[in-house]
Amino acid sequence: MAQVAVQATETLKPAVRKHFVFLRNTKSIVGLAIFGFFLVVGLIGPWIAPYSPDKVSTAASEPPSAVHWLGTTQTGQDIFSQLLVGTRGVMVVSISTGIIATFIAAAIGVTSGFLGGMWDEMLSMFTNIFLVIPGLPLIIIIMGMMKEAGVGAIVLIISLTGWAWGARVLRSQTMSLRSRDFVEASRANGETRFRTIFFEILPNLTAILASTFIGTVTASIMSLVTLSYIGVIPPSDWSWGTVLYWAQNSGAFTQGLWWWYAPAGLCVALVGMSLALINFGIDEFVNPRLRNTGMNAAELKKRKIYPRIGFTPVVQKAASKSRLKTVHSSVSNSRLVASERNNDGK
Repeated sequence: MAQVAVQATETLKPAVRKHFVFLRNTKSIVGLAIFGFFLVVGLIGPWIAPYSPDKVSTAASEPPSAVHWLGTTQTGQDIFSQLLVGTRGVMVVSISTGIIATFIAAAIGVTSGFLGGMWDEMLSMFTNIFLVIPGLPLIIIIMGMMKEAGVGAIVLIISLTGWAWGARVLRSQTMSLRSRDFVEASRANGETRFRTIFFEILPNLTAILASTFIGTVTASIMSLVTLSYIGVIPPSDWSWGTVLYWAQNSGAFTQGLWWWYAPAGLCVALVGMSLALINFGIDEFVNPRLRNTGMNAAELKKRKIYPRIGFTPVVQKAASKSRLKTVHSSVSNSRLVASERNNDGK
């Protein structure tokens, strides 16, 4: 039984290494862990906050202490509570924007690339219009006209201005997929366009869709923080940008109240880094050259081999086996030719 179990685990190892390369990547694991931490904080932050973010006290401009972990503002508000409450707004806006913008990009980009012809020209022109429109100034103008803009309006505006780049990438990839053999076979079998797109095209665009989603989430976080920092979004809606807005208006940067603005900036940097690491993991999963490096990382590290860009690492065991097969085949062929010559001479 023990030998059977060992053999089973040995046979499963190549499959696990092949299909779970993304989770074996250290960068992906670190990025998912950091982003997952902020997701959990966004869910439970308002419940575990020790104080109300708007509560004013006599402890003004105090540095971090056991009572106030990240210090207080000039009016005695607890900064740690403000960050906990503001994390939910950042997560809700960023993830909602990523989902909506990715859906729009997939719908327009895949449809344009698959149909071609007049539809492609019309949808491409529509995409190019949104590409040349400056997103942030347009958001500032629209938000300035809307005096009481809620979270839904913010998500909708950022989504409508952030889908064009993803649609352009998906269109180009769909145009390269629509002439493949499996798509032609689907058409020959009489499959509808809807089924061909959903069951033949989209599964091959999963990694690009994930990368588009990650990029949109990153851009939406930066847009939200920027809009809150310059005061376009109402200061009553707590987010990391709102904390920076009050810190800038109260002169925290000039007075040296680092605990007021540094934690919020660190949160923005950590989330951006986590999304970048996840994107690197997606690139490694998609690119065969990088995927081969990730699958053989342990073997390469043992041999103190550090792969460079442009070189594909090859496992020496597999290479030696192929060389042995080549040598054996050449030797057998030469023996066969020699025996035939001897027989002809006789």
